[in-house]
Amino acid sequence: MDKKLDTIQPIFWRENQLQLLDQRALPQQEDWLNYDDANEVAAAITDMVVRGAPAIGVTAAYGVVLAARKAWQQSAEAWQQAIVDPINALASSRPTAVNLFWAIERMTALYQTLPANESPEATLLAEAKKIHQEDIAANHAMGHLGSALIDADSTVLTHCNAGALATGGFGTALGVIRQGFADGKVKHVYADETRPWLQGSRLTAWELQKDNIPVTIQAEGAAASLMATGELDWIIVGADRITANGDVANKVGTYMLAILAKYHGVKMMVVAPTSTIDWQLQDGKDIPIEQRSAEEVTTIQGQQIAPEGVAASNPAFDVTPANLVDAIVTEAGVILSPSLEAMKQIEPKQ
Repeated sequence: MDKKLDTIQPIFWRENQLQLLDQRALPQQEDWLNYDDANEVAAAITDMVVRGAPAIGVTAAYGVVLAARKAWQQSAEAWQQAIVDPINALASSRPTAVNLFWAIERMTALYQTLPANESPEATLLAEAKKIHQEDIAANHAMGHLGSALIDADSTVLTHCNAGALATGGFGTALGVIRQGFADGKVKHVYADETRPWLQGSRLTAWELQKDNIPVTIQAEGAAASLMATGELDWIIVGADRITANGDVANKVGTYMLAILAKYHGVKMMVVAPTSTIDWQLQDGKDIPIEQRSAEEVTTIQGQQIAPEGVAASNPAFDVTPANLVDAIVTEAGVILSPSLEAMKQIEPKQ
């Protein structure tokens, strides 16, 4: 892999603190925020300082470290009780991204095995760093697997931001695009602007421009016209939750793209680590869909763009049925034409 395409990381543990690149400020400025309190980390996740399912999971793991540190400082004898509330705050920060709960459950299972009379911080920090590095390694693996599915000189479309900014580094959908570009598979990328947070125009375009990958921004309403030209080969997106049958929750607008892709004969690829798969849910109808503030739709950067008092619907995600997806790419393998039976190829053994 060309290291020049692997330079962006949004999450660091430095100087005994969690440091997050404030994604709300991009692309105008690159601001780093420091955190040493788990409740503040939970607020950062809710407020979109950090976003993207894998990045949320990594951030939550470091949040548990901060919770453990404070709990130990408050009560060396009862830290395992004191850690519960801040962990619950982390768990309630975003409802749809299953990586959040996966990371917290993994960290919780570890701290519950630790001696009550020893500081848990070092052990938990090592585990959080392991989760972080595993995510980056998984993204590189998915990059190679996804790139192998793409023909040379392809044009692709991506929606929202599933890049380095949405992960521990390198990216899921953009990891495939980065690797595909390095392999001569991807020649041009279209990025939906992605209302209301504009993750496509603010973040995806910023990432691709930094890596000198040709990118064109478009309003998502232009996707059908693009597909009608016959120029588009793949739609490549990430996911916030995948169910056991291969239904996919991703940024709202993904379902619409999948329907358009099926009509126009464009292939649909979903790229996500296995930590994004919720094996407890059989299909997408049971995925909780986060409803965010109406103000995100009626305003842009605090400027009112809709009539005062008008109602606005703001679901953060929608669910794409598995039969509209051509490939789900994970670090454990590729599932073509996903279904309940096909997904069992990568289901962990009990």
